[in-house]
Amino acid sequence: MLGRVHPDKGTAEAIDIARRAGRRLVICGIVQDERYFAEQVAPHVDGDRVRYLGSVGPGQRAEVLGSAAALLHPISFEEPFGLAVVEAMACGTPVVAYPRGAMPEVVDEGVTGYLVDGSAAAEAVDRAVRLDRAACRATAQRRFSADRMVADYLEVYRRLLG
Repeated sequence: MLGRVHPDKGTAEAIDIARRAGRRLVICGIVQDERYFAEQVAPHVDGDRVRYLGSVGPGQRAEVLGSAAALLHPISFEEPFGLAVVEAMACGTPVVAYPRGAMPEVVDEGVTGYLVDGSAAAEAVDRAVRLDRAACRATAQRRFSADRMVADYLEVYRRLLG
């Protein structure tokens, strides 16, 4: 799990999903809601099954994402994009996310991950770890690279300028 520790990001849900999937969970991100962290997250952090690394920089973030079986993204709000999701996919790591906000536009079902509701998330983790990591990375590169973004912006500017 990568992102701010807050109820919106579903950190406690990710702990439950990982437990049900029989997987370890690594949580990276700033604590944005201290009470939520103290009551819903910290009691589960044991340094083994659930680890909390705090905020991580780009190098460590790529290492954590690249070595993960999957990224859990059980958001509870209409997230407008999901940079952590794209970063994971760029590392070849598939995503299991709730189908909220932009997730249906970002995750390619069965290629870069799965979109599921809460009760199906643990089973989706098992399916996600079997996805082709090279295809996941290639899809993320094709869809979300800086070169793609620049080309798209230039096209918009060309259209606006007539």
